[in-house]
Amino acid sequence: MGSRLTLCLTGDVMCGRGIDQILAHPCDPTLYEPWARSALEYVKLAEQRNGSIPRRVAGPYIWGETLEILSEASLRIVNLETAVTARGEPWPQKGIHYRMSPENLYCLTAAGIDCCVLANNHLLDWSYPGLADTLESLTGVGIACCGAGCDLAEAAAPAVFDTGEDGRVIVVGLGTTSSGIPDSWKAAENRPGVALTGVSAADVDAVAAKVALVRSAGDVVVASIHWGPNWGYRIPGSHRRFAQALIDRAGVDVVHGHSSHHPLAMEVYRGRLILYGCGDLINDYEGISGHDEYRPDLGLIYNVELSDGMLERLEMIPVKRHRFRLILAPEEDRLWLAETLTREGASLGTAVEEKGGRLVLRW
Repeated sequence: MGSRLTLCLTGDVMCGRGIDQILAHPCDPTLYEPWARSALEYVKLAEQRNGSIPRRVAGPYIWGETLEILSEASLRIVNLETAVTARGEPWPQKGIHYRMSPENLYCLTAAGIDCCVLANNHLLDWSYPGLADTLESLTGVGIACCGAGCDLAEAAAPAVFDTGEDGRVIVVGLGTTSSGIPDSWKAAENRPGVALTGVSAADVDAVAAKVALVRSAGDVVVASIHWGPNWGYRIPGSHRRFAQALIDRAGVDVVHGHSSHHPLAMEVYRGRLILYGCGDLINDYEGISGHDEYRPDLGLIYNVELSDGMLERLEMIPVKRHRFRLILAPEEDRLWLAETLTREGASLGTAVEEKGGRLVLRW
């Protein structure tokens, strides 16, 4: 029998702004948005929707009913959609700036998060000092990161995990301008930034070269990509071609896509899993109206079971955000997600079935 491994993957974990304000050591709440001048306004909106939210909460609070689920995997990988800093200047001419206090990272360690992917469109919201703080703070609490760095070499370097008997996992963090990452955030030889990529054949070759530097026989490779818009179910053909080429030519076993605020359809290509958009897991959008047709109050946790890198089983745990805390989604919401993902996955050869409180991928 080959090596078996379970990965827990999520989309955007946005612990900044309103979430940061309910944790033990909130940053200065001042915002520079045209519609909000304080992060506390987002807390107030959520309370108006669903009731009072406690303050100075312990680490497990925001994860609510999901902590035991997170512990089922060998490794937990999230897209951290916020700078971790209490200093820096807001990036000019950018409408939204997320940050959380470094002292509040206990909310991630409480959930056993192993890897934060940083190649996204909020990492440099508080400029280069904020990026430096993010890297230092995550390292300081023992959480690995990839997709950003103090120069191009560090931003491009994969995170490598030895899970013991389950083998090694290599995580490559990438971001595209289609997710809103400015071109100016691209890391260079003498400039901090993110690992920005296109979706061309040359970009596939660049990923393959990164992987080849660290890969050994039996390793599982995850390409974690921040791409595409926040809303809408359409999957661009360029994304499909890039994801499949990563599997064919770069030896990638799992494509972990994120940026969409709601889950997108999935594909199984040559036995390898492609998640085109995992949707938000944690955010402070609870009191914000709009886009109701996408059910922005719902999210998924993806438990991916692999055997020698091949997909054996994908279980998704539907959750609902309530008072800045994750609760398990009720049956009607689970069924809505299953129906929606089946409809959207039909052209990709996948369907989703509700079973025992979880969703299971069929292909």
